[in-house]
Formats: sequence, structure tokens, C-alpha cells
Amino acid sequence: MVFEAFFRAFLQVIDLFLTIYIWIIVARALISWVNPSPFHPLVRFLYKVTEPVLSPIRRIIPPIYGLDLSPVLVIFIIYFIKELIFQLRFAS
Repeated sequence: MVFEAFFRAFLQVIDLFLTIYIWIIVARALISWVNPSPFHPLVRFLYKVTEPVLSPIRRIIPPIYGLDLSPVLVIFIIYFIKELIFQLRFAS
């Protein structure tokens, strides 16, 4: 009983972190449209946090006509993971 509650709470925390990461990816995509200063601390944080996930996807799917689709694909993958977590949370 206690283990089950701990497991559900753990899955909720993972779900929360994935949701926050989606918003970080969205912020990076939006910031890339305005050509910000690469030395700004917020820009450096966004690039440092998202680049390890986005760069492998970019190697698989390169930009098409200058449009980088890697954030969209990563967000789809995160939503897939979130759905798996949702199913795990209510299956037990």
C-alpha cells in the first residue's frame, strides 16, 4: 500500500518534470525566432538544457527548408511518455 502510493507520487513528479521540459523547449523555440544574444544567461540556460535532447534528433531529421522540426518531434515523444506514465499510474 505504501509502495503503491510512493510509486504513484514518483510518476506524478516525473510527469511534472516532463511538462516543465516541454515548456522549456517551447521557450527555446520562441526565443530562436528573435535572434537573442547568445551570452544572455536565460538563452544559455535554455540551450544548455535542451541541446542534449534536440541535437540527436537533428541528426536524424535535419532542418527542412530552414525549419527545425526537432522540437516538435521531441514534444511528441514526451507526450507519448506522459501517456505511458498515465497508464502506469492508473493500472496499478
